[in-house]
Amino acid sequence: MTERVKVVTLGCEKNLVDSEIMSGLIHERGYRLVEEADDATVIIVNTCGFIDAAKEESVNTILDMADLKETGRLKALIVSGCLTQRYKQQLMEEMPEIDGIVGTGDFHHINDIVDEALRGKKPIKVGNPVFDYSQELPRMVTTPRYAAYVKIAEGCDNACTFCSIPIMRGNFRSRTIESILAEVELLASQGVKEVSLIAQDSTNYGTDLYDRFMLPELLNRVSEVNGIVWVRLHYAYPGFFSDELIETIANNPKICKYIDMPLQHSEDTILKRMRRPGRQRDTRELIAKIRAAIPDVALRTSLIVGFPGETEEDFGKLCEFVKEMKFDRLGVFAYSSEEDTPAVRLPHHVPDEVREWRVNTLMEVQRLVSRDNSSKYIGKEIDVLVERYDGRSDVYIGRSMYDAPEIDGEVFISNCHAEIGSIQKVRVKHAYEFDLSGEGIA
Repeated sequence: MTERVKVVTLGCEKNLVDSEIMSGLIHERGYRLVEEADDATVIIVNTCGFIDAAKEESVNTILDMADLKETGRLKALIVSGCLTQRYKQQLMEEMPEIDGIVGTGDFHHINDIVDEALRGKKPIKVGNPVFDYSQELPRMVTTPRYAAYVKIAEGCDNACTFCSIPIMRGNFRSRTIESILAEVELLASQGVKEVSLIAQDSTNYGTDLYDRFMLPELLNRVSEVNGIVWVRLHYAYPGFFSDELIETIANNPKICKYIDMPLQHSEDTILKRMRRPGRQRDTRELIAKIRAAIPDVALRTSLIVGFPGETEEDFGKLCEFVKEMKFDRLGVFAYSSEEDTPAVRLPHHVPDEVREWRVNTLMEVQRLVSRDNSSKYIGKEIDVLVERYDGRSDVYIGRSMYDAPEIDGEVFISNCHAEIGSIQKVRVKHAYEFDLSGEGIA
């Protein structure tokens, strides 16, 4: 009987790409991929181990899937991803339910791991967390047919004191432009219109391969691929955000006027402890430069509150900074103490309850900012990528170029007939905190 395999993906979209490659390899081997875990004889849980909450979710998911050995058809439970890269020995010792483990640099061996696990062995394949995304491997895209993610680099060299990414993913490694373009061309031939370029540090792209910053050239080359309508950029490190990059985003109509640039904090003392580039003055100058060159830009950032040594005064100034900068999109995270990172050894850790209070307080500040920001779209015409139809309300729902998949707002469109995956012009009539609504323009 052909084995039936379910791949469960946790964590970020970079993990999603890894899962899609594993799915392609599994399909190529002749195994059958299934949607429901209850139907699977093999389950692969691709874990996240970035912060405590993600690790807890990963462990709980593994245990939930393991129950299917008793209640379902499950024969083998494989665990992959960041959690295995950090805790391979602990996982195998403390969770006997696991039948095999594969790390972040070895997931292209997934078929061998599955085969060995089904034979009753307990394979562990966790080596150096370095994977070459330039090699040609099958991939089964699981996002909607009109949108896909493409990794342009892996790992990170920035050594922020709070971050465990270099431990789990290794040093920064760019893909070649040729391999990226080949993947984008294939995706476009399958109907993809929006491609999101992702890396832990996208602005550093090319420095290891070409000895210079190559992101502007890459963006332009990707936008030239026939069929691609939108090119979206994720995780732009502020220390490497060049004038050439700003000019490229401003002048290329296919590049979404959307910049996802995690800043982590505003106060110089905290930035120094985090080992982040520059200081608040540099951040303000960069944001002012971006907004001057790209007046309609949507800026997304993420911030960490409760970092060791963050005082009430620091947090108050961070709130004022958010009010003043008026970010279009904002994510806030409570600091998570990650073992083997330098921040663990810093003094003056902030209590859990204070960290959570600061998360909620800062998000309330941003809620008011978002409400004001959304109103600027009223009366304007915007392009919307149509994603689904709600028959009960008779509206189409999609995203503007200012909204990334699954993490930002949506646009509700009335009085139009559109094809799913098409770009529709919409005149905005109402704005809410995160969502917009309007009428289609024939």
